[in-house]
Amino acid sequence: MADNTNIISEEKEGILYLTVNRESKLNALNFDTLEEIRNIFNEVSDNKNIKAVIITGSGEKAFIAGADISEIAELNELNARKFAENGQEIFSLIENCHKPVIAVVNGFALGGGCELAMACHMRIASANAKFGQPEVNLGIIPGYGGTQRLTYLIGRGKANELMMTGDMIGAEEAKSLGLVNYVCESKNEAMAKAEEVIQKIMSKAPLAIGMIVDCVNAVFIQGENGYQTEANSFARCVKSGDYKEGTSAFLEKRKPVFKGE
Repeated sequence: MADNTNIISEEKEGILYLTVNRESKLNALNFDTLEEIRNIFNEVSDNKNIKAVIITGSGEKAFIAGADISEIAELNELNARKFAENGQEIFSLIENCHKPVIAVVNGFALGGGCELAMACHMRIASANAKFGQPEVNLGIIPGYGGTQRLTYLIGRGKANELMMTGDMIGAEEAKSLGLVNYVCESKNEAMAKAEEVIQKIMSKAPLAIGMIVDCVNAVFIQGENGYQTEANSFARCVKSGDYKEGTSAFLEKRKPVFKGE
């Protein structure tokens, strides 16, 4: 993994731990940090040693408190569209990654931080987590996919309310709405829970995990027949060595050893 300025990366036992490390700025996403995320996820896709990713923020106050306002303040109509499309493209890399990506959300996950968390496959929050899309306070709207993913995750009515008011919600409410999978008392406990979930996923067939990502995402792609995507993906799984190993192991009453082939 290449050296980065704003993100600390550590690979351990197949898990890549990514920590957004701008604690003095509440880990706000600036252009450079976004490009580091792009480069990391481009590498993750091709790195066979990496089986899963956990993303968190440095310190206890914030996961990511939003985009860097000093950069947003310099936008004009011409470059604002590119600004939004660039962020959407980067977060799409996370959403479409064939390896499980879990956000461990500590403290504030606002604006671009909430959008990044929603691009992950799952979210596990510490009790002090706060979620929100407060862009209306700046006279703008979410631009990194927040209007779409928040609506998919919690429904139209509540998504409209949160984005129109700019209000924040706590971890327990986020869980009740389906935005968060688990709430843990502390950041350390949330990290342990993320590792527990990932270890379980890593024991399954990697190709099947990737196909699940494609099929779930197909639900939200306009014009795509998700049922056909499922049938095609099912057929791809059946011609794999993992399928042969999984069915043989079941019949032989042993644990399967999947190779992702």
